[in-house]
Amino acid sequence: MKKQVTIFTLIVITLFALNGLFLNANNRAFQGQNEELLNKEHVSSQRLFDNVWETVRENYYDATLNNQNWTRWKEHYHGKIKTDEDAKVAIQSMIESLDDPYSRYMSKSEYADQNASISSKITGIGVNIATNSGKVQIINVMEGTPAQYANIQNGDIITEIDGKGVNGLPLSDVANMVRGPENTFVELTILRGKDKFTKKVIRKEIKIKTVRSSVEKNIGYIQIMTFIGSTTPNEFMEALEKTKKTDGLILDLRGNTGGLLPNAIFIANLFIPEGNIVSIVGRNGYKYDIYAQDVDFSINKPMIVLVDGASASASEILSGALKDYKKAKLIGSQTYGKGMVQKIIPLPNETGLNLTVAKYLTPKGIDINKKGITPDVEVNFTMEDVKRQNDVQLSTAKTILNEMIGQRLAGK
Repeated sequence: MKKQVTIFTLIVITLFALNGLFLNANNRAFQGQNEELLNKEHVSSQRLFDNVWETVRENYYDATLNNQNWTRWKEHYHGKIKTDEDAKVAIQSMIESLDDPYSRYMSKSEYADQNASISSKITGIGVNIATNSGKVQIINVMEGTPAQYANIQNGDIITEIDGKGVNGLPLSDVANMVRGPENTFVELTILRGKDKFTKKVIRKEIKIKTVRSSVEKNIGYIQIMTFIGSTTPNEFMEALEKTKKTDGLILDLRGNTGGLLPNAIFIANLFIPEGNIVSIVGRNGYKYDIYAQDVDFSINKPMIVLVDGASASASEILSGALKDYKKAKLIGSQTYGKGMVQKIIPLPNETGLNLTVAKYLTPKGIDINKKGITPDVEVNFTMEDVKRQNDVQLSTAKTILNEMIGQRLAGK
């Protein structure tokens, strides 16, 4: 039996994955690092810890706080926290006791990174990086960026940044070393094969594209890489405009680990003109439904949604709604199964908290947490497909979509 694998791209520039977002009912626009997402109040490190302790106690989805005496944390650290680093260690220990992989505290730099991801731009050189046996490797050079103009290439290994070694460092630390004020330079020591050299690369504002599209004959193809960007709805509308004359549509959510809940709802609403798109179940079982709103137009054509084991959170909200309403056929492999919703909470000292505040259900009331969504047609990659760069899921989607288009044209 051939081994099955899931293929997805790790884009470390976003710095966090599998995160949903729960916002208040008016769904205000997201401006990234603005006054709504940044608390500039400065408090003592002890007060910062106490603030997080109280915030979790009052807002965490599980009112029992994982069946523990929450007061013990405040008593344990009372008067012991002297620095923000002390606060970070204590807060992380406290949050880990919830046994929740999605709730996390963010230091000032980590929170700034998240806000930069939401605003879909960052000041850097335009590369995606990953670790390979402890080494920092460039896995993608974005088009039209300083890195491309400096002839940085995919596969290059970064050994030093501004003269400091980076082997073994966390990727977030490496990313922070590469980033900096616009129009300043960063010096990279690069290992390419057996050649070692340095490059001075200017930093510029990098706008992160979250949606890609193309047309092949009568089929439109739209890939949403992430739902985290505030520009995602506009980018998706532009993609729809480019593919509007096609007879069918493939929506690719593979590798999309989630992002902002309103982005998923906005896109789902374009295909689902009425009815419940998602149900949110909050603390103590309080439940409310988010319904489709009137839109100027809706899309009604044969559609395939591609999913895999890395399709999570907002991706599952969208694909789950489209499947429940039979607006699309899902092709690929079982999705990740993240049915919990996080709220981004600004904290003093310009830090932040991603806290689980609810879970969601599909329109049919299905809880997919830790289960995922089963595709209508299961197609798995094998190692042989990977070696041959054979996207069997996409080719299957094209075949089935053409059959669906043919049936519609025949009036069946």
